[in-house]
Amino acid sequence: MTIPTELVGSLPRPMKLQEAYQDLDDGKITFEDLQAEQDKAAEDSIRRLEETGQDLVSDGEQRESSFATYPITDTLAGTGLADNLAGDGQFFAIFDDGHHRQLPRLTGGPFRYKTFASEFVEKNKQIATHDVKQAVIAPSMLMLLYPLEEELEGYSREQFLDDLCDEVEKDIRQCFDAGAKRVSIDFTEGRLANKNDSRNPWTNKDMLQEFIDLNNRVIDRFSPEERKNIGIHTCPGGDCDSVHSKEVPYEKLLSKMFQLNAGYFLIQCASEDDKESVYKLCGEYSREDADGVPQVCFMGVINPLDPEVETPEQVRDDLVAAAKYIPVERLGATDDCGFSPFSRDEKPKHGSPDFARDIAMQKISARLQGAQMAAQELGVAEKSSV
Repeated sequence: MTIPTELVGSLPRPMKLQEAYQDLDDGKITFEDLQAEQDKAAEDSIRRLEETGQDLVSDGEQRESSFATYPITDTLAGTGLADNLAGDGQFFAIFDDGHHRQLPRLTGGPFRYKTFASEFVEKNKQIATHDVKQAVIAPSMLMLLYPLEEELEGYSREQFLDDLCDEVEKDIRQCFDAGAKRVSIDFTEGRLANKNDSRNPWTNKDMLQEFIDLNNRVIDRFSPEERKNIGIHTCPGGDCDSVHSKEVPYEKLLSKMFQLNAGYFLIQCASEDDKESVYKLCGEYSREDADGVPQVCFMGVINPLDPEVETPEQVRDDLVAAAKYIPVERLGATDDCGFSPFSRDEKPKHGSPDFARDIAMQKISARLQGAQMAAQELGVAEKSSV
C-alpha cells in the first residue's frame, strides 16, 4: 500500500500555443497549424511530467479549448463550434476578479460531441512511457447548454439529457479503450451550484442534487471494477489565477458529493483557510462502500493559483493531518485544481504562462516527494504510486 498521487488535468499552455489559438480565431492559420503547436506542447508536457516522477501523466489539456468545451468547440471564441450550437449561451461562471466564461447555447437536437477525449489519449499513448490518465467533462456542466426555462421545439429536455448521458458514457469508455488507466470527471460546477449569484441565473436554482443525480446516471452504467478508476474532481474554480465560488461553505458540497458512486475524488483543500474541517468532512461523508467500491480521497496539497512553491514537508504535514480523519488506505494526494483549465490564461500572478509551466513542475515534484515522506511517517510503503 502507498499514498497514491495524481494530477487533476490541465497545465499552463505556452504563450506560443495561446497565440496560435488566437491566430486560428483571426483566420491567420489553419486548424492543422494549431494542432502542430498543440502536439509540441503536449509532448513537452508529458516529457516534463515524467521527469518529475509522476507515474500517471497526461498532455495537460494542451489540445483542448478548455476542460468544459473540448467536445463542442475548437477554441473558446467558438471557432469550430459543433452542430446545433450557437456561441451566445449563459455564463458558466463569473470569477472573483470580474472576468467570466461563457458556454454555447443549444439551438436544437440531436446533441452530439464533435470531439472525444479518446483522441487525446491515443496521441498521448504514442508519446508517454508511463501510464496515461484523462480528464473529461461532467454531464452536469453540459446540461447548462440547454435553455434554463423553456423547452426547445422538437427536442425535449429529457431527450437532450438522454443524448448527453450517452455521449458522456461514450467519452469515458472510449478513453479506457484507448488505453487510459484512469478517467476523472471535472465537477467544478458542484460548489458553484450553491453560490446564488444574481448575475448568473442558473446558480439561483438549487441544482446541486440535480447535478449529482445526472452524473450518477452515467457513473452507474459502469461496473464496480471500472468505477475504481473513475474519479470526480471538485474545486472553487481556477482561471487567470482567480476563483468563482471559494466563499461558498464547503460543507454544502461535501455533505452531498460523496453520493456520487465514483471510486475516487480529487478534492481542493490546500487553498482552504480551514483544512482540518475539510479533512473531517471527507472522513465523515466519503464511503467505504459506494455501491461496490471504496471511495479514495485525493486531498489537494498544492495550490496552482499561487506561484509560491510548496515544500515537500508542507505536503507531508497536510497528508499526515488528513490521515487523522481519512483512513490511510483511502487517502491520496493531488493538486487543488488544474493549473490552467482554459486555453487562454496568461497566469497574471505568475507573470507569464511559460514561467507558470516551470512553477507547475516544481509544485508537482514537491507533491510527489511529500507523499513519499507522508507514506514513511504513516508506516506505509515509501514508493510513490498512482
